[in-house]
Amino acid sequence: MYVIREKFFGFGQDSDITDEHGRPVLRVDGKALSLRERLVLRDLDGREVAEVRRKMVSMRPTYEIEIGGQEAARVRKKLFTPFVDRYTVDIPGPDDLELVGDLFDHDYTVRRGGQVVATVSKAFFTMRDTYAVDIAAGEDELLILAAVLALDLAEDRERKAERRP
Repeated sequence: MYVIREKFFGFGQDSDITDEHGRPVLRVDGKALSLRERLVLRDLDGREVAEVRRKMVSMRPTYEIEIGGQEAARVRKKLFTPFVDRYTVDIPGPDDLELVGDLFDHDYTVRRGGQVVATVSKAFFTMRDTYAVDIAAGEDELLILAAVLALDLAEDRERKAERRP
């Protein structure tokens, strides 16, 4: 299980993704975000392991995930999904992921072909801005964490757009 602080995307700030014991496992480079909608995930030695960035390819939010310098996935909001939020994580090949649930409140599942491969929840935390990502064994943890962060960027952008007059 991994722990992410929701509001760590402050301009110029770095943050850690930790394990359930509070030990850092990845660093999210907030300096990159200050330049454009882009996050860089680094290992504990400071090496870039993944990047999440907004792509201007359509009207709906689209974020590209690169792992090891190669495109690993694109995260897109589905256009019409009544009563539930849905994003697709389009992975090259047949193994796309879908994020389904209450995305704004960080209570959702990550599914592949109808099977749950990860859950995201605030249920176990007293701190309002903290949530857990529990990933099934054998899944691509880095890809799923990057997809969750892409969703955070997209949802944050949507909330800011709704507040504008």
